[in-house]
Amino acid sequence: MPHVDAEAPAACPADAGELVETAFAKINLALHVRHKRADGYHALESLFVFTELGDRLSGRIRADGMIGLDIDGPFGHSLDADPDNLVIRAARALQAHLGEGFGADLRLSKILPVASGIGGGSADAAATLRLLRRLWNAPVAGETLERIALTLGSDVPACVSSVSQMVRGRGEVLQQQALAGLSAMPILLVNPGVAVSTAQVFSGWDRVDRGPLEATDLEQLIAAGRNDLEAPAMAAAPVIADVLAALRACDGVRLARMSGSGATCFALFETDRHRAAAAERLRADHGAWWVAETRIRTA
Repeated sequence: MPHVDAEAPAACPADAGELVETAFAKINLALHVRHKRADGYHALESLFVFTELGDRLSGRIRADGMIGLDIDGPFGHSLDADPDNLVIRAARALQAHLGEGFGADLRLSKILPVASGIGGGSADAAATLRLLRRLWNAPVAGETLERIALTLGSDVPACVSSVSQMVRGRGEVLQQQALAGLSAMPILLVNPGVAVSTAQVFSGWDRVDRGPLEATDLEQLIAAGRNDLEAPAMAAAPVIADVLAALRACDGVRLARMSGSGATCFALFETDRHRAAAAERLRADHGAWWVAETRIRTA
C-alpha cells in the first residue's frame, strides 16, 4: 500500500516546469570516532556544517514512472548514470515509499570532487529527495524524508536539511546546533586530486576512543575538536598532510582540518581577504589541486 504521512493530502504532480536544488557541500568541522558498533558501523560524533557551494540538480516531471539522469559538470566524467548512482537510488526510494508512478528527468551538474569527504554523493541523494518531494508534490514530512535518507547512506539524513547540526550514531541522531560567529564564515576547500576509500580509512582507525565531542562555541571546537580519521587517511594518501600544512601556513586561518574521510581539507578564515589571498597562493603553488572559495551556509 502507498504510504502517506498523517493529515497530508494525496500526492499530485506539480505543474512547475523545471525545478532546481543545490546539493550543498558537507563539512565535518570535527569528527570523533568513539567505537565500532555491533552492526559493523562506527559510532561517530561530528559537527556538520554546509557551504554555499554545491552540485546542481534539476528535474522535470514525466508521467511514465521512469527516472532519467544526465550528468555533466567539471567532475561529471567520474560518475555513471546507472542504477547504483545515489541520485537514481534516492528517486527509486521515494517512489517506493509513495507507491506512486511519477517519474522524472533529472540532470546533475557535478561541481564537487567525487569520493572527497564533503558529502558529494550524499548531498546529491538528499537534494534528489527534496527536489522530487516538490516536483511530485509528495506528502512526506521532513522526519520521514530523513528515514528514507538513512537507507541511502549515513551522511544523507543530515544533508536533507543541510543546516549546522550535531550528528551522532551512524548518522541517525541529528540535533541542530548553531555556533555563534560561524554562519557565513569564509571557508576554503582544497582537494589534492586523489580519491580515498572510505572503507579503507575507517579500517585504518586505531580503535582508540579519545573522548566525546564538545562544541558549545567555535573556540572550544578549535581547541578540543579533531578528526580521528586524519591519520589513517594520510597513511592512504600522504598528500593530505601537504594540504593541511599549506592551509595552516596561510594568514588569517582560524581552523584547518580534513573533512570526513578525506581527501578534501578546509580552512576557516577571519576575513574574505585572507581567504582570497590563500586561494591565490595555493593555486599558484599547487596548480593540480582543486581550490574552492565559499562560505558557511546561513540557512
